[in-house]
Order: sequence, then structure tokens, then C-alpha cells
Amino acid sequence: MDSKKSTIMLVDDHPLLRKGLKQLLAFEDDLDVIAEASNGADALLIAEEQDPDLIILDLHMQGMDGLETLTKLRDAGVTSRIVMLTVSDSDEDVLAAISQGADGYLLKDTDPDQLLEQIKLALSGKMVLSEAVTQVLAAAIRRPAVRPASELDSLTGREVEILQCIAKGMSNKVIARELDISDGTVKVHVKHLLKKLGLRSRVEAAVWMVNQQSEGKA
Repeated sequence: MDSKKSTIMLVDDHPLLRKGLKQLLAFEDDLDVIAEASNGADALLIAEEQDPDLIILDLHMQGMDGLETLTKLRDAGVTSRIVMLTVSDSDEDVLAAISQGADGYLLKDTDPDQLLEQIKLALSGKMVLSEAVTQVLAAAIRRPAVRPASELDSLTGREVEILQCIAKGMSNKVIARELDISDGTVKVHVKHLLKKLGLRSRVEAAVWMVNQQSEGKA
């Protein structure tokens, strides 16, 4: 497999949806769908084994739904970017997904070209949102959880460097090049720093770090 390609896993209980997404992504030379799952239990096993760069996750699935799957993925230490792809634009679903560690929330009626653009932005380290749900998250981010700056002291120097890079919106691959370390090493550091800070996602880490920097504490 070309190491320059970004790896993606699709999780949705509708085979036709997965097939359509896979065909759409196949048009992009730098994207590679390496795994698919039709349910949350399989997604958890495959994600830990394959460690994809991005997981595109349906919200409403039979059995273990998307939110439970998302929570279990983060609890298991999966640091892949995770973007919800769903038909639901309810405030409750949006906030629950982001608070549980999702890196984006896109609606299934998104234009295909725009969807590809959003997926690439997610892979670059950006938070991606369909326009219809942007205001919901914007309001929530204005009320970030307060965490003491002293928690930075629990991080190693390298973890602080990586946290600063995350706050700048850098992806794991970019951070690896910036710090001259492997992509895998970056993922391990991200996993450790999130656990130390009690955060569930890179988005929460970025918001927290930006707040610390704006207050002159980091």
C-alpha cells in the first residue's frame, strides 16, 4: 500500500451506502478504504487492528449505535480521526457526538464533491461540520470545560510539543514530519496525552490548549 495514501474505514449498517462511499473515495488517488464494518462490535475490533487515519461512522445503526461505538472506540484508545455521517441534525446528537470524541459531524445529504472536501479536511486535522450543525457546536465551544493549567505539568516535553501542534490543526502525518518522528509514534503520544488530560478527542485537546495559550499559561 502506498504510504502516502490516507487510510479510511467505513462503518455503516447499509451496504449500499458503504458501496457508494467507497466508489466516491476511489476517485481520489490519495485516499484508500482499507476496511468496512456493518456494526459497532466489528468496527471496534477492526479499528484496533487496522488503525486507520479516518473512521467514517454512521450514527443510527442496529445493535450498538454510533454514539456507543464512538465511546467504546475512544475508551479503547483509538486515536483515528472519527467523523459521524448521519441523517440526524438534532442538537442533542451533534453535541453528544462531539463530546464523546468525534472530530466531525456531516449529514448524508451533503453534496458528493463537498463531502470529499470535508473528508480531506478531516484528514488534515480540521474539525468538519455540515453547515446545518455549525452553530450548535460553536455555541458549545464557547463554554469549554475548565481544566487547570497545572495539568500541563503532567505531560512530557514531547507531549507538550505535540499538543501545541494539535492546537494548530496539524494532522498526525504533518506533526510527524515537523518533529522528525514516525506517524505511529505521534499516535502513541496523542493517546497518552489525551489520557493524562482526561480528554476524549483531539478537538477537545486543541480547544483546551488554545484557551491556555490565550490566557498566557502555555
